[in-house]
Amino acid sequence: MNISFIGAGNVASRLGDLMVSAGHSVKYSTPNPKDNQVSISEACNLGEIVCFAIPYSAMNQVLVDNKERLEGKIVVDITNAINIDDWSPVFLGEDSGGEQTSRLLPESKVVKAFNTIFADVMKPEKQLFNDQKISAFIASDDIEASTVIKGLADEIGFSGLIVGGIKNARHLEAIAHLNIAIAMSGGGTDAGFTYFQRKV
Repeated sequence: MNISFIGAGNVASRLGDLMVSAGHSVKYSTPNPKDNQVSISEACNLGEIVCFAIPYSAMNQVLVDNKERLEGKIVVDITNAINIDDWSPVFLGEDSGGEQTSRLLPESKVVKAFNTIFADVMKPEKQLFNDQKISAFIASDDIEASTVIKGLADEIGFSGLIVGGIKNARHLEAIAHLNIAIAMSGGGTDAGFTYFQRKV
């Protein structure tokens, strides 16, 4: 698949590396492209799947500017609403960044995913904890898109878990805030959540 990242930081580059290793074509974009990067508009045009790994505060404008380019595409929202200076949470009340993305892109297939995973463990050698894979929680109102992203998550070394509709992005973003809080209190970012589900 052709996969584009809006953003080229640690999360985008490490997640993208995993996807390239799995055989996918990946492009990265920034407002001022350099080296092999492309423009944001070009990335939105090129990707069958377009992943957003940029500051939450930048999302609204970028989505509005590229709304038509993203029509019909799977859009993966990896963002978390945090204050960049100290990683503290921005509380959205009875709402979430994922739901906001979905409302702004009604003609796209919006998926909340990968936002609960630190960049530090987006490496093949760090994806297992006691032989257990890190969980990649997936929320979307589009069942087909959820299934595609679950398959991708499984393919690149995580354990994909579909958790229901985009409204559950609220819970995924809360999990991300908890992950950050543990890290900031001394737990570090070489850590992740694994969901155990007993099979009967």
